[in-house]
Amino acid sequence: MSAAEEQLVQEALSGSQRAFRELVRRFERPVFNLVARMVRDRTLAEDLAQDAFVKAFSRLDTYHASQGKFSNWLFKIAHNTAIDHLRRSELDTVPLDAGGGETADYHAILSDPDAATPLDRALQTDLAGALAAAVERLRPEYREVIVLRHQEGLAYEEISEVVGLPLGTVKTYIHRARKEMAALLTTAGWGPEAAAARETPPRALS
Repeated sequence: MSAAEEQLVQEALSGSQRAFRELVRRFERPVFNLVARMVRDRTLAEDLAQDAFVKAFSRLDTYHASQGKFSNWLFKIAHNTAIDHLRRSELDTVPLDAGGGETADYHAILSDPDAATPLDRALQTDLAGALAAAVERLRPEYREVIVLRHQEGLAYEEISEVVGLPLGTVKTYIHRARKEMAALLTTAGWGPEAAAARETPPRALS
């Protein structure tokens, strides 16, 4: 945890509403993204994310820097909040719109940020949508670890702590999720052969 975040936590512990609002501002998007990928319902995810922050604020005195990063502690609360809801409700959920705001977060996984031509930019947009759609088709436990790994940049050990699973299980989930995504992307026309075909310039008309 950075010195600035540690200072904010200490100020929030002292009752500073301003400090807690700043912590919320810094982490509301990552927390929402994680919960949304778990419950696959934007409105519900907003409510659960708010619940997670309320729980975090009420439990701030249980957090200590020796436990690891504040963000990981917060992710664990968000994870447990979503899991508790899913266990209680066992309701079908509505998939996220593949064209929503989180799509761009997966853009960086496979796309080239230096692309300059309109065609390249169009392909990147299509790839981002294909990635988001592939993520949505993963099992919930796979979606969550992929988000934590590739979107939030957590180490395997950190993911294990957040989701409460053994390190070996986390690695297995991520490996399987990547294989499933690769298969889904290939089916959607993003396999190696299709990519090579897109990179081959068209023949000049005679």
